[in-house]
Amino acid sequence: MNSTRKKLVTSPAAWLVIGFICVPLGHADDMVSFATGGYAAGLRTVEMMHAIDTNHDGTISREEWTAFQERMFAALDTDHSGTLDRKEFRSPDRERVAFATAAYVRGLETDDMFDKIDTDHDGTISRSEYLAYQQKIFDMMGQGKKESLGFTDWIRKGN
Repeated sequence: MNSTRKKLVTSPAAWLVIGFICVPLGHADDMVSFATGGYAAGLRTVEMMHAIDTNHDGTISREEWTAFQERMFAALDTDHSGTLDRKEFRSPDRERVAFATAAYVRGLETDDMFDKIDTDHDGTISRSEYLAYQQKIFDMMGQGKKESLGFTDWIRKGN
């Protein structure tokens, strides 16, 4: 290795640049690995943003996000038990979830998503498990720093 390359590779500035390049890429993978590609893609659409933005101010507040997720949980919980079994989660009544886009519902209703949300692995998803999971998604989209998400936060694939 010539001395110029060696200096570049061992230079703290070079590692700082590499770090800035790699961190956003790793963070982008976080959302997809935490959720699934289908869920992330179904969520991050203009149509879903408009569905959740109930006051139509162009942002999604934490309150709007939570209200939407509570509504989704209630729509999925067809037996009103306070928990979702795999059948309820995987086969939602399309009329009950019509307030969400079809792509969002398809991305949500997978075995992979069920397993990710069922954090205690008891074969059901409680309301608190569901909402805690969705709050983590909101925090990832806002990079843990925001109480509301604007258009670029919503659509950006880097979080």
